[in-house]
Amino acid sequence: MTRPTPETLAHRASPATVAAAAGQTQAVASPVQTSGAGALVRSLEALGVEVAFGIPGGAILPAYDPLYDSKVRHILVRHEQGAGHAATGYAQATGKVGVCIATSGPGATNLVTPIADAYMDSVPIVAITGQVARPSIGTDAFQEADIQGITLPITKHNFLVQSAEEVPRILAEAFHLAATGRPGPVLVDIPKDVLQAQTTFTWPPALDLPGYRPTLHPHGKQIREAARLIAASRRPVLYVGGGVLKAGATDGLRRLAELTGIPVVTTLMALGAFPDSHPQHLGMPGMHGTVPAVYALQKADLLVTLGARFDDRVTGQLNSFAPDAKIVHADIDPAEIGKNRHADVPIVGDARHVIDELIAAVSAAAEGAGQYEPWWATLNDLRERYPLGYDEPTDGSLAPQYVIERIGELVGPDAIYVAGVGQHQMWASQFIKYEKPGTWLNSGGAGTMGYAVPAAMGAKVGKPDTAVWAIDGDGCFQMTNQELATCALEGIPVKIAVINNGNLGMVRQWQTLFYEGRYSNTELGTHKHRIPDFVKLAEALGCVGLRCESKDDVDKIIQQAMEINDAPVVIDFTVGKDAMVWPMVAAGTSNDEIMFARDVRPAFEEDDL
Repeated sequence: MTRPTPETLAHRASPATVAAAAGQTQAVASPVQTSGAGALVRSLEALGVEVAFGIPGGAILPAYDPLYDSKVRHILVRHEQGAGHAATGYAQATGKVGVCIATSGPGATNLVTPIADAYMDSVPIVAITGQVARPSIGTDAFQEADIQGITLPITKHNFLVQSAEEVPRILAEAFHLAATGRPGPVLVDIPKDVLQAQTTFTWPPALDLPGYRPTLHPHGKQIREAARLIAASRRPVLYVGGGVLKAGATDGLRRLAELTGIPVVTTLMALGAFPDSHPQHLGMPGMHGTVPAVYALQKADLLVTLGARFDDRVTGQLNSFAPDAKIVHADIDPAEIGKNRHADVPIVGDARHVIDELIAAVSAAAEGAGQYEPWWATLNDLRERYPLGYDEPTDGSLAPQYVIERIGELVGPDAIYVAGVGQHQMWASQFIKYEKPGTWLNSGGAGTMGYAVPAAMGAKVGKPDTAVWAIDGDGCFQMTNQELATCALEGIPVKIAVINNGNLGMVRQWQTLFYEGRYSNTELGTHKHRIPDFVKLAEALGCVGLRCESKDDVDKIIQQAMEINDAPVVIDFTVGKDAMVWPMVAAGTSNDEIMFARDVRPAFEEDDL
């Protein structure tokens, strides 16, 4: 299937283009008499939807009758939040639009967290919610909530459907909006009487989205100016964000990096966009980034920023970030450019096109790595002096970093790794090596605890032949582990590695460092009382439960889990509670104050460049 052109992605795009942009196929239906609910399901089929995650309820129930006979696979989740995160995981793993369904009121409001999560991380999902009948809207009817108003700040767009005739057009527009430009979540709220009303279904509908024209190709003048700055720089950095992955621009990124010899840093959302093993890769920047990556950004004279948004987790104290650097900022969303940091060269465009045109512009003038030899000498020295590592616990407990490192080495770079949020997320970003795009899924912008299990479920549904491992914490795991029952019943054999330190680990780390060790409400009881017992819980949910408490058993337990492919597997890795994530830039401080370990700070002021 060919990639959509800028012209076909503009105003009044065809539904065939919508399906293509979402990575899906299109079915063509003849005109037929049906209900609004029937039109909804037929539209999903025509848009090439393979799977939807959801839970029925009163207002959305009319849609579940035609869904019973549909080729669209519906996965009955145990909580609507699980449906939303599963749709996100599916979308992140496949590049297609994820779909979740919920009823009105609390069903719809339970989708708010995953919708916000998808919005922050630019993930294309369409959330379909039932609504009370039109005459009841605004009367505080049973299970009524203004989900359109509630989600207005956290959706790319949302719709309240007013008639059955509108259903095909609005569904097609929703998928088009979710998949094109800067991807994001779109909500479609459908009143119950609209679902029940009779209509004539025809496909394809005519889309009408005046004013929606994503800019894909950058302006040539800006590209030439960026190339001029690259040629003049002596301490440049390619600062790469998740937009490079979403644009499918990873091959071009590698060509650009190797052509110019410029160091590369990849944000948390961009891991896998550039191989960890590549000699030009300095690692992840930011709060828990590598020392060379943080230093490179701070001391750069030019940042070529591609699909990144100068997030506070990367910049630290904004007014001290990269003080001597000129900024080339390329993003498909013009609202991001200049939002946090002034751009000397603003470039609006799709990262794939931006990178391809930069390659052409710098090819003639590129000198390769030679002009950056002093810069590389400094960065390589930092790599040698401050490698990522960890200390073995002195109390004989199992080091969580070792567990995660061994999972990465034994499972390999072709698997998909899904992380929750907290210490385990940072260790998974540091100690698993990501060599390929699409192998690292996590909640970056929103930082949503409970993301991992349902997102892993969605990823495995989308990529059934790929091993999917969730690296979760004992706190995160307890928020959404009920979806393991869904996995067991639906035949979705995910692997869940619970890094069980008995605490809310990242909060405990902050209490150790900044609150004099006053551990207020961070102990979870999963160590002291073994409540819950994760092995028994896994078995109760229809999964295989394993436990590992010693370093000697780590490889054996991981391999045992790898051999089980007919059921979900949960491994309770019981680890020490005092491990910390290093390096660290404390919130609100300058990146210059990065700590490599407690009371160990690299001397960035000794810059001899």
